[in-house]
Amino acid sequence: MSKLSSVELEQEYILQTYARPDFVIERGEGVYLFDTAGRRYLDFVAGIAVNALGYGDPDVTRAINEQATRLIHVSNLYHTLPGVDLARQLVESSPAFDKVFFSNSGAEAIEGAIKFARRHALEHFGAGKNTIVAFEGSFHGRTMGAVALTAREKYRAPFMPVMPGVRFADFNDGASLAAAMGDDVCAVILEPVQGEGGLRTATSEFLHQARALCDQHRALLIFDEIQCGVGRTGTLWAHEFYDLAPDMMTIAKPLAGGLPIGAVLLQQRIADSIHAGDHGTTFGGNPLVTHVAKTVFAKISDPHFLAHVREVSNYLDESLNELAADMPGRVLELRGRGLMRGVRIAGSAGDVRIAAHDQGLLIATAGDDVLRLLPPLTIETHHVDEALNALRRTL
Repeated sequence: MSKLSSVELEQEYILQTYARPDFVIERGEGVYLFDTAGRRYLDFVAGIAVNALGYGDPDVTRAINEQATRLIHVSNLYHTLPGVDLARQLVESSPAFDKVFFSNSGAEAIEGAIKFARRHALEHFGAGKNTIVAFEGSFHGRTMGAVALTAREKYRAPFMPVMPGVRFADFNDGASLAAAMGDDVCAVILEPVQGEGGLRTATSEFLHQARALCDQHRALLIFDEIQCGVGRTGTLWAHEFYDLAPDMMTIAKPLAGGLPIGAVLLQQRIADSIHAGDHGTTFGGNPLVTHVAKTVFAKISDPHFLAHVREVSNYLDESLNELAADMPGRVLELRGRGLMRGVRIAGSAGDVRIAAHDQGLLIATAGDDVLRLLPPLTIETHHVDEALNALRRTL
């Protein structure tokens, strides 16, 4: 099947919710992707922060084969082993949490966190304490509850009315958050590093203010680490940088190396408010996905692996600063942390993303004027050189 016919068939049979380029990705190897014409692309998208170990990792492939021959799915009506093992890994690596709920995606993890927060508030404080505070620039997903927590109008407006009971405050603005709080607030949700919101990083002062305000108003603090967690910022969890912990945390993207998974990590006092039948999922935490996730999580959480991420992150930071210094009228601001970086430019980020294809580079965007760099966590410094040279040529 030719590239052209594949694209035409996609347009004929698949709902057109994505504006895709006209090449067709056929395979991946390491940190590179190859299209059906044989062209190679250095991947600084990584499946939108999903493919943390790149492509063709032998341990991931082995784990898939092992579990596929043993048991793929039986539903959550029965006990299975891999999900329990993965949950134990997550809890033991995250001392702030005691329990895990598995889902199929980040958006579903957000939906679970919404329900758990409201259920906890109802049980402990009665009806009426059900408002959730989110932030401008936020992005938490595209399901109806998650999109209600997402501030950007382009995601909300076509689907109004969305879930009620949400207020928005200004990101990194403690006074704005304080004004949004009240006795009706059951939870505050935020991303320590915003993804779709332009790679803006929360300040330590702001997060500590959020923690204090939640404690004052008997509200839960929820961190959405779906994109910034699991090693992406150079520590296992993005909130480790701030020396504080949330009451709940949502994770997803890289956890199973490309297979669909999400999870909510929560404290025991919240778990005690959730009872059998309050929530569920057909596919979430199935044996195949959780067995693979055990392998992925063990690799990423290894201190030596995280040290490598920090080393390459520092080199990327130096390289981006050199680019900004050389192109002051074009590169306006550098954002993000670790291997989750934003480059605010003069002009259209979408145009640069498309033009980068001709330089053999895949990058993403985060808004109209921010380029988003999300490479596999396995990149080396020479891959940074290759990417920055291609980006420089593109700009």
